[in-house]
Amino acid sequence: MNNATLSLAGAELVPLPAGALWWPETRVLAVGDLHLGRAERIARREGRMLPPYETRETLDRLDEVIRETDPATVISLGDAFDDLSAAEACATDVVEGLCRMAAGRRWIWIAGNHDPGPVDLPGSFLKELAVGPLMFRHAAAPCHDDTSGEISGHFHPKMRVTIRGQRIARTCFLTSGQRLILPAFGTYTGGLDITSPVFGALLGEEAVALLTGRRITALPVRLAA
Repeated sequence: MNNATLSLAGAELVPLPAGALWWPETRVLAVGDLHLGRAERIARREGRMLPPYETRETLDRLDEVIRETDPATVISLGDAFDDLSAAEACATDVVEGLCRMAAGRRWIWIAGNHDPGPVDLPGSFLKELAVGPLMFRHAAAPCHDDTSGEISGHFHPKMRVTIRGQRIARTCFLTSGQRLILPAFGTYTGGLDITSPVFGALLGEEAVALLTGRRITALPVRLAA
């Protein structure tokens, strides 16, 4: 699967190249910011047409990760849908796919700023969730109790790197101390470059970026204060 690991509040976690987080000890799989229905929401609100396959592509990748890990619990860290109208308008095959993936396991939808309320889907809808030494929430709290670890999404971290002479952007996990921010899992979600002072304010100046791709690549980084 992947041999990159990180320790957070004593929990041994595996960041996966697809952008999901696997906690083998508890069989918990966490994904950040699916933003299902993004193309539909942009067309509805802005009149811009994007290729309509982004929801299916996101769910296909999620299905593959679930088949690889066979989690007992799946935690979606908020903004699973681009807005509540997108959730309510999702196609029958999308609902059926989510029901199939959720069958036989616990599924937790953490409320995000795009999808703050429950929709008619399998699983539980929570503001945040504590599992052992870790707290799962949508956005990193400005003040976090350092005795526990925090796992969040919301900011969609990405990093620009030079590979074979080409400058490209890669989504990444970003961690420092007791915090871990996951990349957005959904297609078309974009991202916030780690040079943003938002990350320095949450994580401090010294951090590690774990770049997604064919494999996880860990790079020490200095964040803007």
